[in-house]
Order: sequence, then C-alpha cells, then structure tokens
Amino acid sequence: MKSEKQGYFSLEEWRRGLRALRADTVHKIKKALPELEKEVKYPSTFVEFYSYAFQYCLTEEKQKSIDIESICELLDLVSGTQFHAQVDLFVEYLKAQNDYKVINMDQWMGFSRFCNEISFPDLSSYDPNLAGPLILDNFVEWLEAKQS
Repeated sequence: MKSEKQGYFSLEEWRRGLRALRADTVHKIKKALPELEKEVKYPSTFVEFYSYAFQYCLTEEKQKSIDIESICELLDLVSGTQFHAQVDLFVEYLKAQNDYKVINMDQWMGFSRFCNEISFPDLSSYDPNLAGPLILDNFVEWLEAKQS
C-alpha cells in the first residue's frame, strides 16, 4: 500500500493497495495474503520491501537511522523466516556490541546483501577488502571469534 506514515493508511493508499491485490472484499483480502507473502520473498521484490521496511520506521522528519532495539525487531519481522541463522546471530551481535547505537540505511541494505551473497555459516565468500559497511566487518570478526 506504500503508506507514507507508519501505522496509518490514507483512503487513497488503502484503495491503491486493494486494487493492486485485486481484492474488494474481506474474503478476497484473506485469499490474497498468502500469495502476497510469497511474492515478497522473490529476490526482485524482496529488496524493495526490505528497503521500504526501513524507511517506514523513520518516524521523524529528518531521521536517518533507527535504534538497535527497533532494528533487532524489524530484522526478525522482515528477514527472520528467510535468513533465520544470519538474523539470529546478527541480532545477538547487535545486542552484545557497544559501538553502534543506531543503524542507517547503508548498514541496513548491507546486511541484506550479506545475507544474499555470503555463504553462511562458513563465510568463505566474505571479503573484508570489498567496500561495505564497517559493521559487517565487525560482525564477521565477532562470528569468527565466537566460532573458535
């Protein structure tokens, strides 16, 4: 529905969303939801959904980051079923570390790329020399220390 304000839908946003779902009754909405859940998991639509989930949680006008506690919940909601092991360990890392109080969009999207591109749990395809958020390098170091 691409609502602009968290927790609220304008009448136009609601109508646009229902048109996209081709649902004009409660029965059709219920029937459409499982298919919508599947669609969100396709790689082409997941990135858009993942990005939107972060932006949706920016509740203040000039806000550019989200606190760690909220990020942990959001990660579980958005990626927890698809990347269960990575999300669980990243959430554990975020709660244990003291360097980061908030996560910005670059870090958020970096974690999505990490989940999609890095072999897990062996991390053999991780290259710390490639450009990416420092938080991921720190996460990998933490994982390696935890595994040894």
